Amino acid sequence: MSFIKDFKAFALKGNVMDLAVAVIIGAAFSAIVSSLVKDIITPLILTPALNAVGAKNISELKWGEVTYGNFLNAVISFIVIALVIFMLIRTIAKFQKKEAEKPTPPPPEISTTDKLLQEIRDELKKQ
Repeated sequence: MSFIKDFKAFALKGNVMDLAVAVIIGAAFSAIVSSLVKDIITPLILTPALNAVGAKNISELKWGEVTYGNFLNAVISFIVIALVIFMLIRTIAKFQKKEAEKPTPPPPEISTTDKLLQEIRDELKKQ
């Protein structure tokens, strides 16, 4: 019975749930980036190069028996994902820096009653 309780405590921790959400969002983000590379970047940028070598699709690229088109597509996807993540982290860091630079308001003034009580407390501590 303790195994089930331990597993439940582990599975319901905030970190595990955050990780699960991150994996799901990461999978959706990967699909978006794959579509961006396949449907926008490849046709716009690589179409002239593909036409020059006689390929209609990047996956058709090969050198002898080695097909390197899918690898090239994965490298482009990686670069795009890394660039987007870099820009996202950089933006978050700028916002955090702005938050850290905000001046903290001064602590509220202590009322005279509280000052007297603190003095009494300090005197009692000395005795």
